[in-house]
Amino acid sequence: MATDPSLIRNFSIIAHVDHGKSTLADRILDVTGAVTNREKKAQFLDKMELEQERGITIKAQSVRLNYTAEDRKTYQLQLIDTPGHVDFSYEVSRSLNACEGALLVVDATQGVQAQTVANVYLALENDLEIIPVINKIDLPSADVDRAAEMVEEVIGLDCSGAVLTSGKTGVGVLELLETLVTRLPPPQGERDVPLRALIFDCWYDSYRGAVVMVRVMDGVMRRGDKIKLLATDRSFEVTDLGCFTPQPTKLDELGPGEVGYFSGNIKTVSDTKIGDTVTTLRNPATEALAGFADVKPMVYAGLFPSDPAEYEELRDSLSKLQLNDSSFQYEPDTSEALGFGFRCGFLGLLHMEIIQERLEREYHIDLVTTAPSVVYHAYTKLGEKVLVDNPAKLPEPGVLDRVEEPIMKVTVHAPAEYVGAIVALCEERRGVQMGLHYATPQHVVITYELPLAEVLLDLHDKMKSVSRGYASMDYELTGYRPDDLVKLDMLVNGEALDALSVILHRNVSFTRGRALASKLKELVPKQQYEVAIQAALGNKIISRVTIKAARKDVTAKCYGGDISRKRKLLEKQKAGKKRMKQVGSVEIPQEAFLAILKLDQ
Repeated sequence: MATDPSLIRNFSIIAHVDHGKSTLADRILDVTGAVTNREKKAQFLDKMELEQERGITIKAQSVRLNYTAEDRKTYQLQLIDTPGHVDFSYEVSRSLNACEGALLVVDATQGVQAQTVANVYLALENDLEIIPVINKIDLPSADVDRAAEMVEEVIGLDCSGAVLTSGKTGVGVLELLETLVTRLPPPQGERDVPLRALIFDCWYDSYRGAVVMVRVMDGVMRRGDKIKLLATDRSFEVTDLGCFTPQPTKLDELGPGEVGYFSGNIKTVSDTKIGDTVTTLRNPATEALAGFADVKPMVYAGLFPSDPAEYEELRDSLSKLQLNDSSFQYEPDTSEALGFGFRCGFLGLLHMEIIQERLEREYHIDLVTTAPSVVYHAYTKLGEKVLVDNPAKLPEPGVLDRVEEPIMKVTVHAPAEYVGAIVALCEERRGVQMGLHYATPQHVVITYELPLAEVLLDLHDKMKSVSRGYASMDYELTGYRPDDLVKLDMLVNGEALDALSVILHRNVSFTRGRALASKLKELVPKQQYEVAIQAALGNKIISRVTIKAARKDVTAKCYGGDISRKRKLLEKQKAGKKRMKQVGSVEIPQEAFLAILKLDQ
């Protein structure tokens, strides 16, 4: 029997990276008795090996807990632990759609950081009740009053009812659960109406097919029901229904306000869509739930199997990964240098790194990744707009009118003493200052407009360096702006290497071209003839290096005698080299294609 909706509380934990979300979730699992002493481990909800290693949450995890409150009622708590990194904010927004409230966790030693603010705005967009939680109060450097003051100043959230906790020692966790039960609203929803459930997550299981995570808004979902997905218009039978407690637990039905998973012989990945509405076939709902805005990738890169025979395997692996992570996109691509592969779209560089590592670990595929590039808008002289997610798609200079690049609004939170260094760094990256605001005398919020290509390169690392690790940043797309952008091609013996083409600002193209050419000179093996490596902007060569031929001393056997004998042998060698140069092709090793990535390191 489904739980009475008035006794259900669905909530998310949101915070900046490393403010203690997953540790606090561990303590909540302990207090409610969801895990036994034998099962206990740090970061319990971070199931993925990568999450455990890196100490970050990548996938939002959901768990159902039972808690008997002081009023003697047993409440059903549905906890969703969300990621904190800016690249995974899409995961956060989906999870918040399944909740009525959110715990805003703030580190008592660091106070409000960039992602704290970004995640609060996501929660406010979903009309959630927000409970401020000041965590890590057990640390010697904790300053609770300052953290509370920052929450009030920067976010505008009243902290008089903030809960003080320590995820490490468990202090304040019971008070937190009591506050949850009293302050968060129960879910709204009727039992005796057609079923409407929102799909907010999905993953692939090799035994059961697609497993779908849903939040029931109205009606009841039962095992054995014939269901229909409104967006894809596909029908299935619910063969398995359950929830995580945190172990998978089978259920007979899910009522209004409840969160759970179901599977139903959904064989192909494309049959489900995150944000879709599930209803019953017999008594279908007419109106779909508001889903999620389709997310647009920010960064594109080519993924190619190092062994061409693994192409099919890579395609299947990508389709399974996409089911679990709908913010990642891919399409087939070919490269003269690397053969058949895929052009993939990611939300950021960390997202790209995680996908790459998951493909190598979970699906055992050895990959070659091309340099990441952002999506440019190119306009021809006839007024046509071309979306350029691959430098190869940029129109020729003769027909090109202008190129617009994506501009990000970057918000940096930092201690006041590092303002000068941060401003200098942003100015150097073609930034335009939008605002500089002192939230408290020691804490400053700096806002800049910066090209996405400059943000991606290594802005985060440089920001951490100049601020000794204290600055935190968040960014969002604000629009596109034209600039003097050019396509840099690398030529080997006059042939362009498509995998090494990049679009960049004209001012840095000369230094970048020179650096790439000299890097390639180290990596391309010597041939029997001279090899020219050139960097070119259109038809204009801006840099050239020459790899000398591997010499063989053909006159070694010539001892004594007339000089004409030696000359004859040298002329013969020269003619042979010339002929080889005309027909020979230079084999470029794969390390050369990673040269662009390594340059900035």
